[in-house]
Amino acid sequence: MSGSEKVNWFFDFDGVLVDSVSVKTEAFRTLFDPYGSEILAQVLEHHRLNGGISRIDKIQYAHTHFVGTPLSEIELANWGRKYSELVVDRVINAPWIKGAQEFLVEMQGCCRIFLISGTPETELKQVVEARGMTHYFDEILGSPIQKPAHIRALLSDYQLHSHSCVFVGDALTDYYAARETGLHFLGIQGDVELPEDARMLPDCNGLQRAVAELFTDSGLEMRGGSE
Repeated sequence: MSGSEKVNWFFDFDGVLVDSVSVKTEAFRTLFDPYGSEILAQVLEHHRLNGGISRIDKIQYAHTHFVGTPLSEIELANWGRKYSELVVDRVINAPWIKGAQEFLVEMQGCCRIFLISGTPETELKQVVEARGMTHYFDEILGSPIQKPAHIRALLSDYQLHSHSCVFVGDALTDYYAARETGLHFLGIQGDVELPEDARMLPDCNGLQRAVAELFTDSGLEMRGGSE
């Protein structure tokens, strides 16, 4: 690896840049509370363990495996709309994760920064625009396309090497997306334990130091864009 290669960043959204995980949890609580405490507990645990997965997939899974009645396409779309109504305004107004905004401001224009989320892409872009965050990112990508597919497309489109890129996430789906595509991984600590080899941070304040340590022997530069 040459010393001219630069670090490029891939970020999850909820729980990584914006403190909005609880907003999504409360939406599931509201939607499934009428089904009783046992089903609600199963739904919330499934949601907790599967951060980064599309809410549509989670809702259908819950109805199929916990409620026992799969939803039709029309019913599923209606549930998706109800979920969006519960979360959009609250996510727009949610606080930043500590250090996230400062990091994006400092790194803007110095490297490629991509946002990849399990949130439906149209809604994700709406929220990011309303928060005044759009200009920080080279691409903003969401579901229904899964994260590994987005990563591979971005690596190809921007002619980036995976070993010069870092995925910052808080969920198992983020960790495995990074591993599957060859990206380095930095974890922001949430309420889900990630594998022992995942380097974890409490928030975004330590990102630059963490990636510098991660790449001590790699020859990568902290600042700068694509190769």
